[in-house]
Parts: sequence; C-alpha cells; structure tokens
Amino acid sequence: MSGDATEVHICGAVPQTAVCNRHHSLDQQLCRWLLLSMDRLDGNELVMTQELIANMLGVRREGVTGSALKLQKAGLIRYARGRIEVLDRQGIEHRCCECYTVVKKEYDRLLPDRIAS
Repeated sequence: MSGDATEVHICGAVPQTAVCNRHHSLDQQLCRWLLLSMDRLDGNELVMTQELIANMLGVRREGVTGSALKLQKAGLIRYARGRIEVLDRQGIEHRCCECYTVVKKEYDRLLPDRIAS
C-alpha cells in the first residue's frame, strides 16, 4: 500500500474514530466530523443530508437531527434541506473532542495541502 487516502484510514483515522464513537457524545462526534470535512473542502458549506451523516457516524438520523439543532441554536451552523453552513468554526472546535486534533494531524501528515475537488 502506498501513501494514499486508504493508508490514512488504516494508520490513524479508523482507530481514533472508533475510540471517539465509543467514548464521546454524538455532539462531539458531529463537531469532529464537520471539522474534518471542512478541512478538505474549499468554503464553509457542506451539501449533505442528515441521513448520510448518520450513516458516516454509525448513529440514527434522529440523533444527528438533535445534535445539529443544538449547534444551530448555539449559532454555530445553519442547517436546511441537506445543506450545512458553518457559521462559527472556532465555536465548533471548542465543542469538539480531542479526537479531531489527533485525526487531523494524521491526515495532514499523510495528505499535506490536499483539498477535495
């Protein structure tokens, strides 16, 4: 296996995500997921349904709905019809668990300066 995206998942992201999913709240997991997604995109908007996010996090859609509403009420995101706009990245970083930093460092090490297109 070479230094591609697959290796990132094997080396660091998957084990850390498993730890996160077991020990941290859904709110923290959603914040981690939003930040990691934003790190690889240009801009502050994600086009994604709550169902897809729920599948990515391995939780029920209703849980994502509740967590997204909390973030929206706190003024951190705006969510409507499959679009999530991050309004306060720093606020999301403060709500996130330490897993974000661990996974981000691994991505940055293996995939420097890489933004999804």
